Amino acid sequence: MPTSEHLLLERRISAERLARYRVGAHQSLPQAIELYERSFRAAGQLWVVLGHVEVLVRNVMHEQLTAWSLREFGEARWYLDAGEVFNHKTSADIAAARIRAVHTGKSESVGRVVAELSFGFWRYLLAIRYERSLWRSCLHVAFPGQGRRKAVHAKMATLHGLRNRIAHHEPIHDRPLRQWYEDALTVAGWICPSTRDWIHQQSLITDSEFTARLQRAHRYDAS
Repeated sequence: MPTSEHLLLERRISAERLARYRVGAHQSLPQAIELYERSFRAAGQLWVVLGHVEVLVRNVMHEQLTAWSLREFGEARWYLDAGEVFNHKTSADIAAARIRAVHTGKSESVGRVVAELSFGFWRYLLAIRYERSLWRSCLHVAFPGQGRRKAVHAKMATLHGLRNRIAHHEPIHDRPLRQWYEDALTVAGWICPSTRDWIHQQSLITDSEFTARLQRAHRYDAS
């Protein structure tokens, strides 16, 4: 039976947002709110893992792009595109990142520019259009555990979608949460197994607890 607090939360969260949670909670408002809470806790844990993986991917790709650009064009700042490799979208993303890097009055630095490039940017550099120019030239070295660009891009696309859903507070309770967690660790493992293990250890809860939480977030279970 909904209490006045449940009804207040429904107004504050919005009935529309809670609708999908009510489906998984047999239309019970109290259970839907509990499912909403569990889903957000699971999202928070996945966000921690995604953050570690994003930093790892960004740094290893930046390292290889730097070495490639210096070797081929004598310019370490690969994002200046000395070889005119990037298409309009990539160039526009870089231009926007360079503007953001100096918007507070700070001088531009490689580190600031790279930090402003989004997860989607790094995913896009692994797309088929850059198979010959970037993957074969240098980016394959960033993922020694997986030699197929298509496989790396597919996992990155999945993680990018997950990241966006969590960032926009979209429901994830009815999604393959455990598989997403494994996908994140898989990408990290392709780069560095030791770092993958470290990321796994950084989880705020133990593996068994995390598994149970994800299972409970997927559907309402009063136990």
